[in-house]
Amino acid sequence: MSATAPKTPARPGPRLKTRKPTGVVPWPLILIEGEEGAGKTYSAALFSASKKTGQNYWIDLDEGSADEYAAIPGADYLIIEHDGTYRDILEQIEAVHAEARRAALAGEPPVVLTIDSGSALWRMLTNWTHERARRTTNNRKKLQEDPDAAIDPAINLWNDANERWSRVLWLLRTMSGIAIVLARGKQTSAIDDNGKPIPHKTEWRVTGQKDLGFDSTVWVRMRRDEAPQIIKARSLRLRVESNKPLRLRDFSIEDLVFERLGCSQDSQPRIMPALVGDRVQSWLDRVGEMTDIDKLKKLWHDTVGQDSNLVREEVLTVRAAIERRAADLENPQKEMGDRTQTDAERLRAAAERTAGETAKTKETAEVPA
Repeated sequence: MSATAPKTPARPGPRLKTRKPTGVVPWPLILIEGEEGAGKTYSAALFSASKKTGQNYWIDLDEGSADEYAAIPGADYLIIEHDGTYRDILEQIEAVHAEARRAALAGEPPVVLTIDSGSALWRMLTNWTHERARRTTNNRKKLQEDPDAAIDPAINLWNDANERWSRVLWLLRTMSGIAIVLARGKQTSAIDDNGKPIPHKTEWRVTGQKDLGFDSTVWVRMRRDEAPQIIKARSLRLRVESNKPLRLRDFSIEDLVFERLGCSQDSQPRIMPALVGDRVQSWLDRVGEMTDIDKLKKLWHDTVGQDSNLVREEVLTVRAAIERRAADLENPQKEMGDRTQTDAERLRAAAERTAGETAKTKETAEVPA
């Protein structure tokens, strides 16, 4: 009678994960847009004088107003320095995000971050997209023949720009404090579906990424000759009817946040996990940050651990990234003239390294005691 192979235990099914809603008013992401000279920057600087807020931070992006507006009586904020690159700006926003969380856990008043302006940030990403389009092989040839040729960036380049924008917006929307984005807005000629102006018809347009108004908690519009208007508010307390902006003649951000929205010391950040297609990205981020070969080896084995939750295809993707990273660390580019290894060369080096380690293990096992 042959022995029966033990059955593999069935994998338990997914468990339902739920929680009770808190009912607490979350901290807002406030969009203040409007005409030049309407008071957008002034209102944000004046808010820094509020006794209800903690440390205020200000990121000046191509506006140049941060130093001057600190002269407003009571204004109190720190200007965040950056080198003008997306990476440095993002890292500074991440640092404020972390500081806001620390302050909230310590029971301190809410941190405030003002970005002046969102229009400048999106313009930077737009310019980056067009520059990348001009550098492609086909477009370089096209520009050599005609330096004035029109270059239309491909959709994948615009996707990259929108992804960078989304990283910033996610940090602002989930901050344990108050985020304010200033932007330019103006009346322009209405455009039809073909991109042509519609005669005798105008529309208001916000200069920036198209979803900025939708992603904001509160949308404020400021014009030079009119009272500020609340265009939209995601709030149970502050009701704004569709196509009927709420005009506030005595508008202030302090009144908006703490009275009309009902925020308080008990407010929390919006609970919004970042949406991703799979679990790979967080692993790839860890791989990219590692500089120790031994830790990379451990991570390679951890991909199939009980806590990894990775499926087979995801494991293969992460392990390939680990092998490329290990090859980069073992064969760094030493001088400017050194040629960077191709992916094929990196993988070949990783395979050779693995084969060598296997041979050594076999030789050790064969050594007599």
